[in-house]
Amino acid sequence: MEWKKAPVELVGFLMEKMKGMNCDYRKMFGYPAYFIKGKMFVGVHGDKLWLRLSDADIAEITKDCKDVVAFEPMPGRPIKGYVVLPKTVYSSDKVFAEYLKNSMQYASSLPPKHKK
Repeated sequence: MEWKKAPVELVGFLMEKMKGMNCDYRKMFGYPAYFIKGKMFVGVHGDKLWLRLSDADIAEITKDCKDVVAFEPMPGRPIKGYVVLPKTVYSSDKVFAEYLKNSMQYASSLPPKHKK
């Protein structure tokens, strides 16, 4: 499967929003992603910006914006707890900042993964 190249503007937008945040940058699926305590919580995939959110936050954001959909890095294979934000959501500094904060807090609260 061939991935779409991420738009430079979107990657730059996320990098700017993540400046000064206490988290780690890595590539996931070949795209920029940010991790906190080893948990992936925000990133870019193709031309999409995604977040990891709690079930309550997902219910809230999907109630407020019908264009928010499950994150599917491969068609038909959604990742539970991750959503794709439309530009209408992430272009609002206030709204995006709130959901980004919620995403970081939620990912930080998850138990650590145990190595197999």
